[in-house]
Amino acid sequence: MEPARPIPCIGAVLWDVVGRHPHTMHPGDDRPGRIERLPGGVAMNVAMTLRRFGMAPTLLTCIGTDREGVELVAECARMGVETDFALRRDDLATDRYIAIEDANGLVAAIADAHSLEAAGAAILTPLRDGRLGSAAEPFSGPVVLDGNLADALLAEIATDRCLAAADLRVVPASPGKAMRLRPLLGLANATIYLNRLEAALIADCDFRSSAEAASSLVGAGCARIIVTDGAHPTTDACPEHAFTAHPPVVEPRRITGAGDTFVAAHIAAEASGHTRAFALEAALQAAATYVSGTSA
Repeated sequence: MEPARPIPCIGAVLWDVVGRHPHTMHPGDDRPGRIERLPGGVAMNVAMTLRRFGMAPTLLTCIGTDREGVELVAECARMGVETDFALRRDDLATDRYIAIEDANGLVAAIADAHSLEAAGAAILTPLRDGRLGSAAEPFSGPVVLDGNLADALLAEIATDRCLAAADLRVVPASPGKAMRLRPLLGLANATIYLNRLEAALIADCDFRSSAEAASSLVGAGCARIIVTDGAHPTTDACPEHAFTAHPPVVEPRRITGAGDTFVAAHIAAEASGHTRAFALEAALQAAATYVSGTSA
């Protein structure tokens, strides 16, 4: 059997520190709960789920050589996520993310991805030097692109010949960073994943539904857009077609990483040859299972 083709996942790979309290919290609250540290970052979250679906993700990121970086690389290896092409820097600390969640979801979070931003275009070297691709022979196949990347790097990627043949899957890091994705919106080879709030920020317009948001962004030049809306319907739209599906109803037990799980499941379903409608339903089911806490 041929080995699976690598899927470059470009962006944040860091330690998530997540604290959860089972009831509603308010500003200034000091409550008991559970705190855990686990590998995270958009690129990492997508890669972990791709691996569970039998795909072969490879991380293009910056990881420090500090103790946290050594532990993170070891954990990636344990989970079967390749870091062979990751940039290792001894002058940059391994990035971190901290979040507080309550019964209603995310209360607040801070992402410290300064090392990823400082590394800049150097993380793309394997796509340019022939190891994964080059300008003469661009990489073809799915490539996950994380909105944690700096504005300048995302703008550079939009015109990079090394990614001209790729099936770009663009994932925002958070609503606060969604505006960074604007240079990528008109790319013919890009599928953009957004939630309704992120779509509204990019379009500078309020939307009442995922279908309305997706229709607006396709009309503005997006080749393909997938807009989620929490427990409300999700829409996959391109100029020719639009599909809408309803997420399964579950009791939420965790939020951080749910959107990335949706993206990975969607990519895996389409890579396996399933229809767009089936892939959308499968991704919503995977995300709902994750949120319910019944899967790893």
